[in-house]
Amino acid sequence: MAPRSPALLRCKALAMLAGPPIALLPLPLLVGTPESRCGYVIILMAAYWCTEVIPLAVTALLPVVLFPMFGIAESKKVCMQYLKDTNMLFLGGLIVAVAVEHWNLHKRIALRVLLIVGVKPALLMLGFMGITAFLSMWISNTATTAMMVPIVQAVLEQMNSSEQDLAVAEPPATGYTNGGAELGLSPVQVTGNGYLHEDSTREERETRKRVNKGMTLCICYAASIGGTATLTGTGPNLVLKGQMNQLFPENGDILNFASWFGFAFPNMLLMLVLAWFWLQFSFMGFNFRKTWGCGIQNSEKEKAVFNMLKEQHRKLGPVSFAELNVLLVFTLLILLWFSRDPGFVPGWATFFFNKDKEYVTDATVAVFVALLLFIIPATRPKCNFCSPSTCDPEESEEGMKEPLLPSPPLLEWKVVQKQLPWSIVLLLGGGFALAYGSDVSGLSKWLGDQMIPLHTVPPWAISIILSLAIAVFTECTSNVATATIFLPVFASLSQSIRINPLYIMIPCTLSSSFAFMLPVATPPNAIVFSYGHLRVSDMAKCGIMMNFIGILCSTLAINSWGKAMFHLDTFPLWANSTIGK
Repeated sequence: MAPRSPALLRCKALAMLAGPPIALLPLPLLVGTPESRCGYVIILMAAYWCTEVIPLAVTALLPVVLFPMFGIAESKKVCMQYLKDTNMLFLGGLIVAVAVEHWNLHKRIALRVLLIVGVKPALLMLGFMGITAFLSMWISNTATTAMMVPIVQAVLEQMNSSEQDLAVAEPPATGYTNGGAELGLSPVQVTGNGYLHEDSTREERETRKRVNKGMTLCICYAASIGGTATLTGTGPNLVLKGQMNQLFPENGDILNFASWFGFAFPNMLLMLVLAWFWLQFSFMGFNFRKTWGCGIQNSEKEKAVFNMLKEQHRKLGPVSFAELNVLLVFTLLILLWFSRDPGFVPGWATFFFNKDKEYVTDATVAVFVALLLFIIPATRPKCNFCSPSTCDPEESEEGMKEPLLPSPPLLEWKVVQKQLPWSIVLLLGGGFALAYGSDVSGLSKWLGDQMIPLHTVPPWAISIILSLAIAVFTECTSNVATATIFLPVFASLSQSIRINPLYIMIPCTLSSSFAFMLPVATPPNAIVFSYGHLRVSDMAKCGIMMNFIGILCSTLAINSWGKAMFHLDTFPLWANSTIGK
């Protein structure tokens, strides 16, 4: 098929940019109510987010212009939504993640875990999925995938090498994406969707293809699953936190880092195990002798994989002073988050309470720890004037001549400015602005009134149906945008049928991260797909079952330990009022 001309692409982009605002004009012009004007802005932003005709962060800025122009909300109040407490929580968490990536601590953790779990195919996949999910809990899914996939590629090269390749050392492959050339591995012939060898039988080639697909696909799935476990792990979780504070300000901080982790982490583990079994069944089968290596010594290829991982870990050298400090700061962040308000016992934040006002939040902790990264030195401090008995004479003499410069901090602002995804911060702010506009315009109340007939449907059925709809919708648009668009609507629905808003909002928030079917659904999928092992049909067929696994697990979680944690059997007092009142 001939490529589309640039002129045709420009015309299409112009039509997608100008078409929605013109087509939706009857809402503000003919209906003319505050609800319809707010609906115009929300539908327009949803159209732009789905088509991505302009960047997502730019679309998120539209409320700053349109809400004041349409008389929905004052500009100064709209602008305040873009740097709320939840945004600062996200910003602080991201800065800590930048420090972990900057000092390569995540790679050291990954290689160490892989060396521990072993190199049998099934255990290797479990190791890849476990470490990817763990890293995605704290740093971005995209960064985790980008770091892990080259390691997977290097492992696959060794696993797919012929015995001759292992016996005879050859020069490193050239032109290979990131991992192969860097790791100094033997070249292999790439044909189609996997590594092939002329001396391999057809059955062996098909087996290699399936293993390659399973090993690469497990990375993007684990990255999406792992991000759901923590409040800062992925954008939709923070959207839920922000929307709860925006729509239900009297909720008593029912969703904080500790409570979300207590609910979502077991759900993540369950999903990860089921995904591991599903990927094995799809691509490796359950031949325990082959995939688990029961009673079999490591083959030459498996020994080569282990040696390669060991060599890469050795190249990282001993743990540096900076890495140790980053690890300590990261541990401090986790401890402060968990102990701030654990729920079952008073947390340390209670010392800062005054007349039922909550002065310290998770955002306070995140920003405090982020500030430490700009203060703590990256190298071990040295004295300027040393005695010959304790220091190198040359260093001592040099120090006497010229004082040593102070040690640089663990993070410098130029590093943060370059690596921080500022667009996500704006995207979150745009979502909070939409929720605020829906409140003050009365759109939320109007939507709730339209959904009153749904009170005859069991709440668990509503939750499952809406989760399925969100899982399908998030395949076509950003997960943050999906949560931003739908969560205020679900909050209104919950109030209209008088069920706990969290009973619907939590499963739908989790479902917005279940983008398993398409390469364009999420950046981790696109990164994995770009390595050439997968077809769209491979990802779609496997992803359908992954969506069902995710919805099954989230439904089980919300109807078991979720009910006990969040008291979902009752309609809470904090939700027993009109939104925006």
